[in-house]
Amino acid sequence: MNKHILLFFFLMLSLSGVFGQQPNVVDEKVTSAGNIATTINNLGMIGNSFSGSFNVEGFPSCEYPVNSGIEHIFDGGLWVGGIIGGELAVSSGAIDDASGYSTGKRGFEFTSVTPLRERSTLFDNPFFTPEAVSHQDFVSTFTDSSIFINTGGGKIQITDHLRPLNVEVDFQAYNWNFTFANFFVIVNYRIKNVGNQPIDSVFLGYWVDGVIRNVNITPPGGSAFFSQGGNGYIDSLNMGYEFDALGDVGYTDSYVAVKYLGSEYNGFCPSSPNFKVHFNTWQFRNSADPLYFFPTSDLQKYDKMANGLNYLPSWPDIQKQINGASNRSNFVSVGPYTRLRPGEYIDIAFAVVCAKRVFDGLPASANTAEQRRNLIQNAQWAQTAYDGEDANGNCILDPGEDRDGDGKITRFILPTPPDRPKMKIVSSDNQIDVYWSDNSEASVDPISQKMDFEGYRLYKTAVGFDVQNTQDIIQSLNLVGEWDLPGDEKFLETGFEAIRLDDPVTFEDDPTPYYYQYTFENIADGWQHVIALTAFDEGDEVNNLESLESAVLANMKQVFAGKPANDGFANGDPFVYPNPYYSRADWEGASSFEEDRKIIFANLPRQSEIRIYTLAGDLVDVFEHNEAYNGSDTRWHETYSDPENTVFSGGEHAWDLLSRDNQIIARGLYLFVVRDLISGDLKRGKFVIIK
Repeated sequence: MNKHILLFFFLMLSLSGVFGQQPNVVDEKVTSAGNIATTINNLGMIGNSFSGSFNVEGFPSCEYPVNSGIEHIFDGGLWVGGIIGGELAVSSGAIDDASGYSTGKRGFEFTSVTPLRERSTLFDNPFFTPEAVSHQDFVSTFTDSSIFINTGGGKIQITDHLRPLNVEVDFQAYNWNFTFANFFVIVNYRIKNVGNQPIDSVFLGYWVDGVIRNVNITPPGGSAFFSQGGNGYIDSLNMGYEFDALGDVGYTDSYVAVKYLGSEYNGFCPSSPNFKVHFNTWQFRNSADPLYFFPTSDLQKYDKMANGLNYLPSWPDIQKQINGASNRSNFVSVGPYTRLRPGEYIDIAFAVVCAKRVFDGLPASANTAEQRRNLIQNAQWAQTAYDGEDANGNCILDPGEDRDGDGKITRFILPTPPDRPKMKIVSSDNQIDVYWSDNSEASVDPISQKMDFEGYRLYKTAVGFDVQNTQDIIQSLNLVGEWDLPGDEKFLETGFEAIRLDDPVTFEDDPTPYYYQYTFENIADGWQHVIALTAFDEGDEVNNLESLESAVLANMKQVFAGKPANDGFANGDPFVYPNPYYSRADWEGASSFEEDRKIIFANLPRQSEIRIYTLAGDLVDVFEHNEAYNGSDTRWHETYSDPENTVFSGGEHAWDLLSRDNQIIARGLYLFVVRDLISGDLKRGKFVIIK
């Protein structure tokens, strides 16, 4: 066979996969760099529909703060509309539906080209690559060109998707761990015309069905869950938002917003005087209301994209109406882009922004400008991220803005705090030592291009802190110490003499030189403490930026003081504490589950075996210990801690008071035997269980 024919044959096979002849695999991941945890999939969608209808059940749906149970989005996605071959057509990535996405459903008109790929700018991240934009990128490509989906068992026609625009979309989602930027996720799209006809009067939009509910308080389902959203739009920020108008203060006290950040047409900003940002909101599946109806045809969808409620004379009254509780969605669209010729593209970015509401004693239904203060500030940070080198947002490289010298605007750059200091924690008897390196001091801010390091901050929770969610951690951290460069009269002027070591120290398992040390003394053994270390900069007066601090969550450890490894029993016999053991004491936290009990075996050899017996000599349980123990074999640490991020002293091991058959043990006296697996020596002891 002629090699050119072979090449054409394989090319057609490849294109058949792109245009829908392969199974339509929906690949999804969860953002985890910042303080928003949300499902993102390779069709450019956000949210999981609270239904497990995607591939992975249990993923959060725009949860903010992380682990709080407060989720904000049902689902959402990109819309593309235009006129092609004289016909009007709209391809929507998501639309109102009680069950969310499923293969072939009306209104879900994109199909996958690639799975979702992860990238990171963090050097110590397994997904690090110089191509990355944020601390966690998700990247994929999808298309609207298919009207059929191959499920693997046959083809299914996408309902009512008979006029594709033939666009291919390169999708990227960004999120950061910076304290000043961990409350938004940016979705960035490059929409390319891969067909053979121009697309005229193009409009692009991002649709989101916001549902702000605390799923720990109100499980998904029914009107009590879906119909309590109040809506609004801030013209100056190009941002539609939603809040829980009838929810419980303290449980659903936040905003979620969709903000248009900007776009470029073949590398240039839109300049047409007709180009506008439109806002629409409509009742879920409503077909009767003249303003708030749910669009079902391409004509109605395009009309929503091209004609915003915010341009109607009755807009002031509409704003008051949509502020009340109901089940609505938010839609922000922009256009027109006059013509998108074959091979041309449009870059467009939106931000999904979350923020805590400021109540100041006002009822849950209130929605004042003061209450939106955090939302506005958070949205401005998202805009700063998009603008990048274009500091004044005028879409022109003004003198001094081209930081990297490439002659074009580089976007998605944030002013950065210093690199997080590399930290090592050593736990010992009644003591915790924190060591850190000086790597933060050489950090260069990408906006100011200055080495602007200023100092360090060390945080710790109170004794016995039980970690149940990220919000608890952040709120419970107390500032222990702050040290900064002397002489600039900007901060405390402490200097580093109190923490700077005369000579750097290294460790057997870690050759990094550590230049600083802080010691916590008189720490009760066996109780959990959370310790975090950050670095902060001097701020940037030229760009009107306050001092920035590295992410607390990114440099945090759960730590237990305790006995170090006992070589050859040289430091005495092993023992158990608390002894006697009392059930449901403060030692164990708030859990009422028997599986969340624990006692500590202490003063153990670095490699040892522990056997527990009844007085009658029956074996209750047996387990091994090594000095790298992290608590992963007990449910207490899974509930209240994070075994992957926990530091123990090396000579202590928790036991869950369950037999080797996972039976709850009875009260009484128990015996134990510890065998040093290196020397073979044995030591015996006993403990009492009182319930």
